[in-house]
Amino acid sequence: MAGPPVPVAQLRHAVRTFLTDRIRDGQAAPGDLVLIACSGGADSLALAAAAAFATPKVGLRAGAVVVDHRLQPGSTAAAERAAAVCTELGLMPSIVVPATLDSAAAPESDSAQGGPEARARALRYHALEATRQQQRACAVLLGHTRDDQAETVLLALARGSGTRALAGMAPVRERWWRPLLGSTRADTEGVCTALGLPVWYDPTNAVDGPWQKAAGGPLPRAALRHRVLPALTEALGPGVPAALARTAQLARDDADLLDVLADELRQRAQVVHGPDQVQLSITALTDQPPALRRRVLHQAALTAGSPPGALAAVHVCSLDQLVTDWRGQGPIHLPGALEAVREYGRLVLRAAPSARTGGGRPDPTVEQEK
Repeated sequence: MAGPPVPVAQLRHAVRTFLTDRIRDGQAAPGDLVLIACSGGADSLALAAAAAFATPKVGLRAGAVVVDHRLQPGSTAAAERAAAVCTELGLMPSIVVPATLDSAAAPESDSAQGGPEARARALRYHALEATRQQQRACAVLLGHTRDDQAETVLLALARGSGTRALAGMAPVRERWWRPLLGSTRADTEGVCTALGLPVWYDPTNAVDGPWQKAAGGPLPRAALRHRVLPALTEALGPGVPAALARTAQLARDDADLLDVLADELRQRAQVVHGPDQVQLSITALTDQPPALRRRVLHQAALTAGSPPGALAAVHVCSLDQLVTDWRGQGPIHLPGALEAVREYGRLVLRAAPSARTGGGRPDPTVEQEK
């Protein structure tokens, strides 16, 4: 008796192995529910089909959640069709949820400055997390593939990002799981073709789609997908996406180690850590390698309340200058209405005077360096 088509067998194996590893690591237990985030596109439909097959094999339950952004005509009908397909595959429950403006309160919404794509992503993740909690699911499975990972690495390179950004998307980040990072977009399309799944093609992913840059032309990810990666593949050969994915894995290994070392340094340098301010010892930071010191400064700014989506490398470099190149310069202004000053051998991150009660007078117990 012939087995399933090759793409179907490969994705089933990938998802089953991934879920088995999550159970082994204690991140899921038999009987737990996982939710597949399904847009109706090839990647998420293929993941839904593979999960419907694999989850009973490992003792898990699988449902689906479709987020309706309502940003274009027909989006609600497309969402309902995707949920119906998931139900036919055996995913229960299969739910359609709106991405509402109330979701702007989500932490992910800090990325809204990245344009409509980032805004939609922030709302989508918030809706998915709210549904996960409501359904008491242990995780949400996302259909990102190796091709998506390659695009993410290229975007990070183009933006001059650091090691953590070059690490791309993690297979497991808290309750966000990505079983298909080792699979290709061709694999998922092959599954949909083999199983006769009705694929919806999101027009916003096209270079001539409804979302364009202010000056005209496609959004960065659409341009990468349809122009840059094909050109790189033509110039360098078909292994470009796989090579970029390997780069992400190598960068992730390095970033994970640096984060551990930076956390140890932060604990040694931290003088005050509270809701009102963060203080770090200048002496403990000065002679440290830049890669560690700047990680500590980045984390200190986040802890003090700077929004992750707004805190940029230029801010961290300015903080670094307060530590290593002190010339009497005044406060550094940070996103989130914060300021950073050097006072009495300490780097102090706190609310800016305009955001503090009482005019923001300095702590009388701290002598400002001259």
